[in-house]
Amino acid sequence: MTERLRLRRWLPSDAEEYRGLWVERDQRALRRIDAEGRPTVDDLREWITRNPLGAEPGLGLLPIELRDTGEFIGYCGLTVNGASFDEPEIAFELARRAHGHGYATEAACAVVEAAARTGRRRLWATVREWNAASFRVLQKLEFNRSGRVDKDAERGDSIWLTRVLDQA
Repeated sequence: MTERLRLRRWLPSDAEEYRGLWVERDQRALRRIDAEGRPTVDDLREWITRNPLGAEPGLGLLPIELRDTGEFIGYCGLTVNGASFDEPEIAFELARRAHGHGYATEAACAVVEAAARTGRRRLWATVREWNAASFRVLQKLEFNRSGRVDKDAERGDSIWLTRVLDQA
């Protein structure tokens, strides 16, 4: 929990708002609504029920809601993806209506602090080269370019950033 935000476990009722994030994604994003309209709200509700994104201790993507209103605005957390359990990747995504208010930075800062408390020593992040807003968030959180780049001519290169954690 932060001053303005609550990060919590997923609920089946989050499926519609979560799908809204998929709809808003940049056309170059890897995970998008496909030609058949999948994932549907029902697909995501089933997925949330089967896999609440928090099965591994210290890992998982958590919904972000505004403390004052309970409004779902996105998610933030740690995942393995191309990283590892001991050095996971931070991930965040906010609804467009929530952009420009510092919520991504606030949520991600809370996740970085929580990761340090687990004894982890380093976090990773990957950002498509065109995603200036995510680069700004990660810069505020003291992530630095690692030198690793995953080339992708179709969607844009993924830039790997890293941050050494202060041990709390």
